[in-house]
Amino acid sequence: MSPVPVPRSDTACIVVALGGHAISRPGEEGNIAQQFAHTAESVESLADLVEAGWHLVITHGNGPQIGNILRRVELALGEVYPLPLHVCVADSQAGMGYMISECLTNALRRRGLAQAAVTVITRVVVDPADPAMARPTKPIGRLVPHGQAEDFVRRYGWQMQDFGAAGMRRVVASPRPLRIVEIGAIRTLSDHGAIVIAGGGGGIPVAEEADGTQRGVDCVIDKDRTSALLAAEVGAAVLVIATGVERVALDYGTPLERPIHRMNLAESRAYLAAGQFPEGSMGPKIEAAIEFLERSAHPEPVVIITALACIAPALAGETGTRIVRT
Repeated sequence: MSPVPVPRSDTACIVVALGGHAISRPGEEGNIAQQFAHTAESVESLADLVEAGWHLVITHGNGPQIGNILRRVELALGEVYPLPLHVCVADSQAGMGYMISECLTNALRRRGLAQAAVTVITRVVVDPADPAMARPTKPIGRLVPHGQAEDFVRRYGWQMQDFGAAGMRRVVASPRPLRIVEIGAIRTLSDHGAIVIAGGGGGIPVAEEADGTQRGVDCVIDKDRTSALLAAEVGAAVLVIATGVERVALDYGTPLERPIHRMNLAESRAYLAAGQFPEGSMGPKIEAAIEFLERSAHPEPVVIITALACIAPALAGETGTRIVRT
């Protein structure tokens, strides 16, 4: 594996957005032992970044985990009180943050590094009037066979998205993130050398009232869009969106498929408008990349989309898809 490039300054910040499947893998039960094992594997690439001198901020998805939490809630109805979706998101942030911080701390200690990994339970302001609230699109939980999905629709009123032969997944509303409530604390911790785990599952969705008070909202925020917002706010030089493929591709899944090594903002917008990046797949990641590059005050911000194990060579320009302003 290529060594991780040393950042250009000792204050260079990198935000890595982990997918939920970095912790829970498709086709498995996804029990706690499996989640710890996969997390321990995943954080080795993150430890490489810390060892190279990057200031690391980690975000993560929670799709498989939040689906399981909600299923437990439904199975327990009549026995214990139910949990609203925004509280389930908070629970997933704490549990997954604990796994990531423990596994990363252990990986760093084995390398003789003493940095602390801190999980920040993170609220993100959304607009309850966002049109997305009436159009559920965010997949959560695991893929289930069509027959079982239809049973869930009848029994629980779930809304499901069809993924073809792979099965169906539950979908919930996913409004745009507007503001990260704990951004000041995240920035301070990062500036003082802590590895920060924040914005888990896209953040706990909250609405802000006219008097400044807040209340939870039952929805799930796309973690890549929250990651883009967070990366801009902490002044990150690089936003890495870790996914299941090594590079973004045009005409994905067809005989014309071809990888993209580098593209700029104008090209990203054009490919997105042409339908190259579907909403339920690469689309939100490209939208997040565009939002980060547009919002960032960094002079040369970069987005890298690649597989988690490929972060080091992608930073060196050897693989991955690199998205820049011009």
